[in-house]
Amino acid sequence: MSENYPVNSEKLLVVLSSLPDMGAAKVLARSLVEKNLAACVQLMDGIQSIYRWEDKVCEEQEVLLSAKTTASKWLEISSFIQEQHPYDLPEILAFSPEQYEQQYGKWVKSEVNSKS
Repeated sequence: MSENYPVNSEKLLVVLSSLPDMGAAKVLARSLVEKNLAACVQLMDGIQSIYRWEDKVCEEQEVLLSAKTTASKWLEISSFIQEQHPYDLPEILAFSPEQYEQQYGKWVKSEVNSKS
């Protein structure tokens, strides 16, 4: 989200985060959907991550979480993931798709804006 442009709050976002195992990923995914922070969350097991942490190169197997939401939920969803995540410094990235099927977009927007 560039500081130079106003945020379109109805823009779709795909929020990514990696977690240590499927159990932690499922708990977070279910919470995001139950709290209407995401319409849908997909979990992909078996992601191999190689990174530097505290001056050491680490290699871990992780689960990638992909949550579908809107830009209006960015602050709320990123704060929630930060609070609930087991890592000290979780990966929390958001991308806005340039194109998506119109009915799917309407569904995502209606889910994250519902009061249930």
